[in-house]
Amino acid sequence: MNLLDEGPHRPERADAARNRARVLAAARRLFASRDPRAVTMDDIAREAGVGRGTLYRRYPDTVSIAVALLDAHERELQEKLLHGEPPLGPGAAPAERMAAFYTAMVELLDQHIDLVLGAEVGDARFTGGAYGFWRVHVRSLLVEADLADPDALVDILLAPLAPEAFRFQKETRHLGPDRITSALHLLARGVFR
Repeated sequence: MNLLDEGPHRPERADAARNRARVLAAARRLFASRDPRAVTMDDIAREAGVGRGTLYRRYPDTVSIAVALLDAHERELQEKLLHGEPPLGPGAAPAERMAAFYTAMVELLDQHIDLVLGAEVGDARFTGGAYGFWRVHVRSLLVEADLADPDALVDILLAPLAPEAFRFQKETRHLGPDRITSALHLLARGVFR
């Protein structure tokens, strides 16, 4: 989701709110305990103690559940990009903003990798609202810096933030978030010099 998805909402029934909370808590536990891509809707319904119909009435698949869990964290970052203090927010040079964005994204990935892996399965990474927001942000920095072909560069600059790449670097290569962030800052400085 992104800040542009706001719309009118009707009040949620008390029993529906309880079931939603149970489903989200169960999914959070399951996503944290094993590979989120292996968690099924049946697993979540069983863990939450709700029927499959109750689960499917609100969420069509596990990706939508992961997105719901991740949404608040992404919205907070989106708000900082739009209205926060520089260099993450407006008012800094594009290179500084890009480096700050990389820092914030590594923090988000480090804290919520299980949710991001659950939410960004296959093409869902590119079609989700958050990716669209990140893409618009990075493209606007490229345009502001007057760099050639921002449409080709934008996805290349977002590629290192793929959750599988982050997890591989952290868990297999044993790189800490600080080293990953430093490498991304080098990339930002190289592109935006």
